[in-house]
Amino acid sequence: MEENKKQQQFLVLSVSELTSSSSTSLFAKTEPVFARFGLESGSTELRFGPDTDSSDVIVFNLPTCQLFKVGPAESLCISEASEANKEKTYSRGISIQFRNEEESRTFHCAFEQWKKEVVVQECPLINGAVSTSKSKFDDKIEASSAKMYFHYYGQLLHQQNMLQDFVRTGTYYSAVIENRADFLGRVVVDVGAGSGILSLFAAQVIKGKVEDVELPEKADILISEPMGTLLVNERMLESYVIARDRFLVQNGKMFPGVGRIHMAPFSDEFLYMEIANKATFWQQQNYFGVDLTALHGSAYQGYFSQPVVDAFDPRLLVAPAVSHVINFSSVKEEDLYEIDIPLRFLSTVSTRIHGLACWFDVLFNGSTVQRWLTTAPGAPTTHWYQLRCVLPQPLYVMPGQEITGRLHLVAHKAQSYTIYLTLSALVGDMLQTSSVKLDLKEPYYRMSQPQAYSSAQDQQPNQLLQTQDMQFPSRDEDGSVLMQPPSPTSGLELHSL
Repeated sequence: MEENKKQQQFLVLSVSELTSSSSTSLFAKTEPVFARFGLESGSTELRFGPDTDSSDVIVFNLPTCQLFKVGPAESLCISEASEANKEKTYSRGISIQFRNEEESRTFHCAFEQWKKEVVVQECPLINGAVSTSKSKFDDKIEASSAKMYFHYYGQLLHQQNMLQDFVRTGTYYSAVIENRADFLGRVVVDVGAGSGILSLFAAQVIKGKVEDVELPEKADILISEPMGTLLVNERMLESYVIARDRFLVQNGKMFPGVGRIHMAPFSDEFLYMEIANKATFWQQQNYFGVDLTALHGSAYQGYFSQPVVDAFDPRLLVAPAVSHVINFSSVKEEDLYEIDIPLRFLSTVSTRIHGLACWFDVLFNGSTVQRWLTTAPGAPTTHWYQLRCVLPQPLYVMPGQEITGRLHLVAHKAQSYTIYLTLSALVGDMLQTSSVKLDLKEPYYRMSQPQAYSSAQDQQPNQLLQTQDMQFPSRDEDGSVLMQPPSPTSGLELHSL
């Protein structure tokens, strides 16, 4: 292939004229045949001929012709007839034989780009090209946030952190290897490749956002790690869904294909006092002669607006968890802009509730083996840990008491979500309600804090309860489902967004 600013040239094996009964070679087999894209008088053309000086050429006007792949190394180029014809027909068709499949894919990419009047100045990607127009990603994400995001994940130390998460990396590896029948001979797209660990065996990697990239053919499988804290942080799930709509064949597989957010109320006096005490600095009335107390309320609210990311003891949970399921194969991108989850629990102990604990898992639903990747408390710790939303005002509950509420997630342009949490419990005739607003973008990372729990807490019977030991319905009236153990042999009832 040769190219300059106004021309792009490919060497092809042969070009044959299509007729009603057969195909006839247009050029002598002893001389090389070239396909040339170029700009002539402001319009894009595709010319076929032996060399640039030859008058024996076939010319197609790109805006009015179509290219079809009929084999790994064979394509048809069809030119529309003039619109002056009363009955629309096709004026000419040729068969193009390439030397190999790779050159065929490269030619198809160039064809699409030239039809859009995009002149590629560098070598085109073999299996894709990137649009230069402003993308949907740019419209919904702040430029500063996107710059920081790509800079962060562009550093090897952060890629190493994820690669050394052996639960995460090992689960992906097992899901692929144990379901090799799903991958052999298939077209696989790795969305958000990062270090490329999931696509190292692929011939090429396309660089660009999925909102911009063009592919010459559909993928049989999408594989990605689109999960952030609380499953949805960083908003990569939206890119995963966009990739599904743009690139995946009908009934194609997604690894992972299902995600579940699990939620349960918790009691943790140590954590609550730790956060509340951070604001005591602002209670000083004479700090170098300055009264800071006017800012105490804002500081107190600010500390509680940070979701806590750490690995906690599952015995702190005071009720069986409920789950919100997102089916990646059917969820719409717009459904991820705002997620509303009704909450209903039954307390198992008499205690103070300090907030809502959250974690997630995802399913790799292979044809041979189903694999779950879980971030649950008590399971091997991952780099996602767990997340807790701490209420500024705890609630008092008794055993068997109903706890209701709502978890409302609203996406924002900093590639994250604003969290609105409300929990309520009725004590006698008095309804207790506590609410908090948190920014998922600004968590409090508490992983290095010592996990010290008193003997009194250890003796409380508020273990992580298995729902099969309790008589609860599998789905409540609002559509939330109780957590089932992530067993590959158990059936999974999906509740799509």
